[in-house]
Amino acid sequence: MTAVSRNTAQHITAPVVTDRLVLRLFTPADTEDRYAYQCLPEVARYLYRPPLTREGCAESIAARARGTDWRTDGDTLLLAVCRKEEPGVVGEVVLTLTSAHARQAEIGWVFNPRHAGRGYATEAAGALLSVAFGQLGAHRVFARLDALNTASVRVCERLGMRREAHLVENDLDGDRWGSEYVYALLAREWQD
Repeated sequence: MTAVSRNTAQHITAPVVTDRLVLRLFTPADTEDRYAYQCLPEVARYLYRPPLTREGCAESIAARARGTDWRTDGDTLLLAVCRKEEPGVVGEVVLTLTSAHARQAEIGWVFNPRHAGRGYATEAAGALLSVAFGQLGAHRVFARLDALNTASVRVCERLGMRREAHLVENDLDGDRWGSEYVYALLAREWQD
């Protein structure tokens, strides 16, 4: 599929369905599920920000509940990750258009630690990569992650992403200097 031109918006509304998961827009009813993991210090630690408040979760959901037009630098698609057979949100994936001109996007994921080790992050991120390269016409998708976040390193590597950079002490998280990896994948390298 060709890239969306800079003059044409593509409205992304989801859902995206995989073997075990449904990726869909958040609704206000998801606030408590999202807050259950976004409030955890061990989750926020890798995001270089304080844990989210309940109000912060609700505001973020409200701001993105209608999807996004994929046209302008900074446009962001935030999707709730739910299991097909069980209610509730287990995590989220996000795709941000960082350069409309160069068709570059940043991917990210955050999951409730209670659901770790089941492959949900890899499955959901893989589905979002398919959307990025297929429907949205991205040329390159990258992920930035704390070098200590070994679970996310494994997700990137399972997806076939290449480590392109190791930024040493490039961000300050409170009083801790954090180092960061950058992983990336080109459209022509993606195996759907």
